[in-house]
Amino acid sequence: MVEKEERRTYKTFAEVKETLSPQEERFERWRNTLGLFLGPLAAIILWLIPMPTISYKAHVLAGIIGWIVVWWITEPIPIPISALLGAVLCVIFDVASAKVAFAPFADPTIYLFLGSFILAEAMAIHGLDKRFAYGIMSIGWVGNSTAKILFAYGAIAAFISMWISNTAATAMMYPIGLGIIYAMADIISEKIGKDIDPTRLRYATGMMLMVAYAASAGGIGTPVGTPPNLIGIAMIERFCKVKIPFFQWMLFAIPILILMFILLFAIMYFLHKPEITHVKGSHEYVKREKEKLGGWTRGQKNALFAFLVTVVLWIIPGFLAIIYGTTAPPSKFYSDRIPEAVAALIGAGLLFILPVNWKEREFTISWKQATKIDWGTLLLFGGGISLGNLMFDTKLAEAVGKGLLTLSGATSVWGITFAAIFISILVSEATSNTASANMVVPVMISLSIAAGVNPVPPAIGATLGASWGFMLPVSTPPNAIVYGSGMIPITKMIRAGIWFDILGGLLLWVGLRVLLPIVGLA
Repeated sequence: MVEKEERRTYKTFAEVKETLSPQEERFERWRNTLGLFLGPLAAIILWLIPMPTISYKAHVLAGIIGWIVVWWITEPIPIPISALLGAVLCVIFDVASAKVAFAPFADPTIYLFLGSFILAEAMAIHGLDKRFAYGIMSIGWVGNSTAKILFAYGAIAAFISMWISNTAATAMMYPIGLGIIYAMADIISEKIGKDIDPTRLRYATGMMLMVAYAASAGGIGTPVGTPPNLIGIAMIERFCKVKIPFFQWMLFAIPILILMFILLFAIMYFLHKPEITHVKGSHEYVKREKEKLGGWTRGQKNALFAFLVTVVLWIIPGFLAIIYGTTAPPSKFYSDRIPEAVAALIGAGLLFILPVNWKEREFTISWKQATKIDWGTLLLFGGGISLGNLMFDTKLAEAVGKGLLTLSGATSVWGITFAAIFISILVSEATSNTASANMVVPVMISLSIAAGVNPVPPAIGATLGASWGFMLPVSTPPNAIVYGSGMIPITKMIRAGIWFDILGGLLLWVGLRVLLPIVGLA
C-alpha cells in the first residue's frame, strides 16, 4: 500500500442533491422535468424555422445544438451523456460520419485533462494539496481574510496563465484550490462544532469559478498566453499587413487584464459571498494542522517532482517564444515534440514509475487509484469539441456570426469592434476559443475592409473576445476542469458567466477604445 491511502471524495452536484432544501429539491425536479421535453422541442422548432442561407446539414446541426444546450442547462440526464448524445444525433441525422463525430473524443486536449486529473489525484492521495493550501493560507498578507485568499488565489492563476495556457494554469491551481476549500471547511467546522460539507459552501463555488475565469482572462496578457492571441496576431499580420510585437501587445493587454481581474474579483465575491469574512484563530489552526502533516513523505516528494516536471514542460514554450519568437525553429520544434497534452502525460506517467516502497514494488499512484478521476468531464469536453468542429465544417458558425453582425448594424470601426467582441464571446460559448478565433477574426477583418475602416481594432476585439466563454462547462477547458469538482451547480456557472461575459465584454471594448490609439494600433 502507498504511504497514505486516505483520499477526499469530490462529489458531483447530482450526488449532493440529497442535501438540498425541500424548495431546492422542487426546483431541481421542475428544472429537470421541463428540460427533458424542452430539448427535443427546441430541436423541432429550429428545424421548422426556414434557414435558406445555410446548408441542410447546418440546419439539422442547429436543431441538435439547440437540443443539447437545453439539456446541458437543465440536466434531465447527466451532462456527459448529453455530450455523447450530441455526437450520436449528428451521426443518426447524417450531419457527419461516426469517425468524424467521435474523433474529437480523442482530441489532445482530452489527454491534457487526463494527465492533469491524475496528477491532481496523486496530490490529494498523498496530502500534497493540503500542504500547499496551508502554505498559501499562512502567507502574512493573506491572513485570515477569506476575501484576500480568494483574491490571491485568482491573481496567481491569472499571472501564470499569461505564460502558459489557461488549461494548464487551471490544472496547476485546481488541486491547490480544493485543498484551500477543504481546509476552510475544517476551520468553520471546528469553529461551529458541526461538520460542514465543503461542496455546499458558496465560497467553494466562488473559488472554483475564480480559478477558471482568472486563468482564461490571464491568457490575454501576452501573445503566448492563449492560442487565440497567436491566431489573431498572425491573421492581422497576414491580412492587414500590421505586425504587433510582443511588448506592444502587452502595453494594451496588461492594463486591460488588471482592470478585468478587479472586475472578476468583485463579481466572484459578491455573487458567492463567503459564509464568514474572517476566521479568528486561523493562523493557530494552520500551524496546528501543519504540525500534524509532519515531515515530507516519499509520496509527497514524488508527486511534487512529477508536478514540477509537468509545470516546467508547460512553461518552456513561453520562454522559447520570448527568446527566439513563436515561429523560430526551436519554438516550433519544442511545440511539435512536447505539446501540453504530452507534457501532462509525462508527469502522470512518472507517478507510476517513482516508487514509494521499492521492496514491495509500490509506486506513487496505482491504476486503481488513478481510475477514480472524473471521466465524465473528459466525455463532456469531447462532445463540446465535436459539436464545435461540425459548426465550422457545415458553415453554421460563419452564418451565425454574419447574421449577428447584420443585426447589430455596426458600420464604424468601434461599432464593428463592439460587435466583434460580443459575437466572438457568443461563439466561444459553444465552441473552443481557438475555433472561435479562427472563424470570427477573418470575418471581422474582411467586413472591416469592406466597410472601409481600420481592421486591426475589430480583429483584436474578436481575438480577445474568443477567450471570454464562461457560461457553460464546455465553453472553455478551465470551466470543464472546475466543473468536475462537483462544487459548481451549472445554474451558478451560467449566472456568473453571464455577468462576466457582459461586463467583461464592455470593459474589453472600453479598454481597446482608450489604449489602442495610445499604442499606435488605431
